[in-house]
Amino acid sequence: MDLIAAEFFQRALIGGALIAITAPLLGLFLVLRRLAMIGDTLSHVSIAGVALGFLLGVYPIAVGLLFAVIASIGIEKLRRTYRTYAELSIAIMMSGGIALASIFFTSGKGFNLNVNAYLFGSIYTLSWTDLLVIAAVTVVVLAVVLLHRKELFLLSFDEDAAAVSGLPVRYFNIMISVLTALVISAAIKIVGALLVSALLTVPAACSLALSRSFRQAIVLVIAVGEIAVVAGLWIAGLWNLAPGGTIVLLLIALLILSLTVRSRLTRI
Repeated sequence: MDLIAAEFFQRALIGGALIAITAPLLGLFLVLRRLAMIGDTLSHVSIAGVALGFLLGVYPIAVGLLFAVIASIGIEKLRRTYRTYAELSIAIMMSGGIALASIFFTSGKGFNLNVNAYLFGSIYTLSWTDLLVIAAVTVVVLAVVLLHRKELFLLSFDEDAAAVSGLPVRYFNIMISVLTALVISAAIKIVGALLVSALLTVPAACSLALSRSFRQAIVLVIAVGEIAVVAGLWIAGLWNLAPGGTIVLLLIALLILSLTVRSRLTRI
């Protein structure tokens, strides 16, 4: 009860619950479009922005968000250039992000760069400013998904058919990439840049293993994300564990459970 009463834990629960909606939801669209690794790429680019933010004395998440958005647009342009080898865009942008991060880290040797919170997550240190950013990102993502749910459904399952039907595919591709960048930048302080892709992909894997329709998949992906984040925070708080790592391990446990349930259902 003392843990629930603590203000830092309440902020952590609010921030985690919000990200547990948006990250898995966008992750479902990314997995269906075979862009699961984009989370790793944008998180590495965001870390470069975070490091630059520390060096400049600017709000780090804001700079990381800017870097991620620019990188997301760059990935989409490279995907169009290398249509046959679309995964090249992700590899190129990830390399650039790591290179920039290493330069900024080296340049900041004389400064107090608290980057561990952004590499591995530090959800208990969320400020009210962080929560406002996360809440704003959540509202934007949900509004866009609800407004364009039919177009996103078609784009996720058959991009060529979407283009033939007259859908502005390029616009929606960039939109999804930018939304992903926003979510990743907001989630970095919760689970960390090294683990954020798990919050995008593992709930989607659980959902796709159990769902029988796209609507079911959306409900399940959010449910899995919420269970993992809320339960992970509770377990980490009680046993003094790393919150980000606990959340990811719980996600993997839920994936194993989902696959077990699916295997048993197929035998019936």
